[in-house]
Amino acid sequence: MGGESITLDVGGMTCDGCAGRVRSALESVSGVVSAEVSHETGSAVVSHSGASRNLMANAVLAIGYTVDGRTEEFHWRDGSVWRQSAHNTKWCLIGCSIGDFGTIAAFQFIPYLDALGWSAMSIMMLAMFNGIMTSIALETFILIKQMGGIREAFRVAIGMSLISMIAMESSMNATDLLIMGEPSLTWWVIPIMLFVGFITPWPYNYWRLKKYGISCH
Repeated sequence: MGGESITLDVGGMTCDGCAGRVRSALESVSGVVSAEVSHETGSAVVSHSGASRNLMANAVLAIGYTVDGRTEEFHWRDGSVWRQSAHNTKWCLIGCSIGDFGTIAAFQFIPYLDALGWSAMSIMMLAMFNGIMTSIALETFILIKQMGGIREAFRVAIGMSLISMIAMESSMNATDLLIMGEPSLTWWVIPIMLFVGFITPWPYNYWRLKKYGISCH
């Protein structure tokens, strides 16, 4: 064990995954022996042998979290944050697509539903709502083990991803409506919808992760 230990106040951690990333960043600093990180207390207790506190803080700031109230100057050039935010966006897209495409397909291929005479806007709004619900359900399931229970996982899933989901759903359905003139799925429009749905919230997810360290996957 190292001969000294210090405690850093780390902001922006919301789950065990966040704590793990902070721990890895701290333990990559020369002179750091080990780090015990808790997202619940927002702290990192670092055992070290002469490592600089400033270097430790910079390592944590570089992955998007705050240290002792400090934040790294925001920029759009962090490749690791782009990759992590792309991963987050991917899971959001998978969840949204299940409910969204399932709803559109149901009205498109089930005669009974088609006979109800719903307007294109009504079907689109229902598809967006169902897409958001399935995305929240998927992210809640993913987070249950990290958060230690369904209630906390559900709270984090909504808090972390709702804006991203709304942007994603709006862009996918607007694209479908512009191309097809109605909520309709074909083999060639689906990839376009997925591409637009991924690209639209991705910069927001980068900004949120880089500036506030908010990420849950």
